[in-house]
Amino acid sequence: MIQVGASAPEPAGGVAVRPVATVAALAALGGAAFCFVTGETLPVGLLPQLSAGLRVSLSAVGLLVTIYALVVVAVSAPLTHLTRGIPRRPLLSGLLAVFVLSTLAASAAPSYGWLIAARVVIALAQALFWSIVAVVAVALVPPRARGRAVAGVFAGSSVALILGIPAGTWVGQEMGWRLAFVALSGLGLVDLAALAVLLPTMRSGEGHAAVGTHPDARRYQLTVLTTILCVGGSFTAYTYVTAFLTRVSGLPLRAVALVLLLTGAADAVGLVANGLLIDRRPTLARVGPVALLAASLFALFAFGSSGAATIALEACAGMGLSGAAIALQSHVLVVAPGRTDIASAWYSASFNVGIAGGPVIGGLVLSTLGLRFTPLVGGMLALLGLATVLAESRVGRASASG
Repeated sequence: MIQVGASAPEPAGGVAVRPVATVAALAALGGAAFCFVTGETLPVGLLPQLSAGLRVSLSAVGLLVTIYALVVVAVSAPLTHLTRGIPRRPLLSGLLAVFVLSTLAASAAPSYGWLIAARVVIALAQALFWSIVAVVAVALVPPRARGRAVAGVFAGSSVALILGIPAGTWVGQEMGWRLAFVALSGLGLVDLAALAVLLPTMRSGEGHAAVGTHPDARRYQLTVLTTILCVGGSFTAYTYVTAFLTRVSGLPLRAVALVLLLTGAADAVGLVANGLLIDRRPTLARVGPVALLAASLFALFAFGSSGAATIALEACAGMGLSGAAIALQSHVLVVAPGRTDIASAWYSASFNVGIAGGPVIGGLVLSTLGLRFTPLVGGMLALLGLATVLAESRVGRASASG
């Protein structure tokens, strides 16, 4: 087990560990993020298989993502408050254990209702995980590296998009969706062992990560609203990406996994680029990705009938969302008006409001305007997100000058 205090503490306080130990602990947290993100969005890549296997409609399978997200919205803040006194290493390890067992149960689902129940249990664990993981990561590093620590954890999310979801999609297409869930459960078990060994002992409310560096309730609220709009806009289109690629862009079904792989790689580029900007140019790190997301979704509507254009634009949209996600999460830890773990819980809830709302909005568009219009409506939501992030930046400048 890694012990804290092996290196000289930073003046601002917090948990100090050796550099190699810090990287290892952040990697374990990133691995957990990989598992949860892959598990949450894997149904997107397996819509046809789940629909056929469980004898439900595509829209019903899309609701698997919505229900999952609604659970996260409902319980993030209450669970964070209830578990505030539990040391973070056993808490995070326990959450990943719940993920492993529930994902295995999902693989054996004999019915749609069973699968929903299993995913609700996973969502309970994910709600608490995303509420505390950024704060835990930031506590491992000095204050000047807050943004990079958050980016390190979100790297696991990008790897999920690069490898986890495409690989799960391929396994599900070739060997059945149940085996895809079994494989994901096995990966979660490996990371559970890593977390239990590598993460230092820490409690909530300790060190510089416990409070925001520039608390501001109004800026925090605008950041939360930006998150809802951007994520909702993205998932309005992304939830039905398999159908869009095959029915609108004319790509073969076997190309879907490759497109998801390329999109995931672009997400990683967005994460790395923004990870370098967050601590140096925080405003640009927030505004730039949101603008890219909105522009990409509008362009998908305009040029979606071209397979080549769609592949490139899906990559750009993914780059925008991943860059915005880490910038907004990092900013929450700056402007949090109270405890950062509670602020992060509400941020996580807002993220999942977008994830839950996107498939519903996309489903309505699908049944009225048609599949082609899902990125147009998503782009409109992202454009509103751009307006709110610009407003938040103006509030920040006014506060600084005042």
